[in-house]
Amino acid sequence: MSGPGTCDDGGVAGSNGKRGKQKTVRDMILSLGLILIAAAIIYVFIPHDDSPPDVKPVDYRVELLTARRAASYPVAAPEGLATSWKATSVRFRGDEFDAWHLGFNAPGGQYVQVEQSTQKAGAFIDDASQGAEATKATQQIDGRTWTRYSGGRYDALVLADKGSTTVVAGTGSYAQLTEMAQALKME
Repeated sequence: MSGPGTCDDGGVAGSNGKRGKQKTVRDMILSLGLILIAAAIIYVFIPHDDSPPDVKPVDYRVELLTARRAASYPVAAPEGLATSWKATSVRFRGDEFDAWHLGFNAPGGQYVQVEQSTQKAGAFIDDASQGAEATKATQQIDGRTWTRYSGGRYDALVLADKGSTTVVAGTGSYAQLTEMAQALKME
């Protein structure tokens, strides 16, 4: 005979509820453990590459010849850079101030670009250097005076010439910017 507070199986009402909750928590912990083990196995055995992506170089010779024929100024391009410098982008826009762009992936994964234009120097330098400001520092490269720009997104070396402005800018160090500026041949 069952009375209040007892179960048909002779136990006290509510005792199975506590065991049920313990069993549920234990099952959840076991399930979580199995999921973590499966994730670890997948991570270890599925190949993944944490290295930077391989940069595919572009050949800029045709665009360079076109720019040198069409531009109203001597167009700059590097000669003799190490093979670790890879050209990644090139364009010439004769309808936009004879704008010449040549971008490189420099050693160490940095970016260095050569920009030239007949556009008004202030606006062009601001755009090409991503907002860098002129410093008082200058340097002589092949008998020409380049001004250092700093800040913004890029640092830059700027050469104001007759009828055009040349900007060597990027995330690279001033040593890399100088290396690029030294390699430039203007024809």
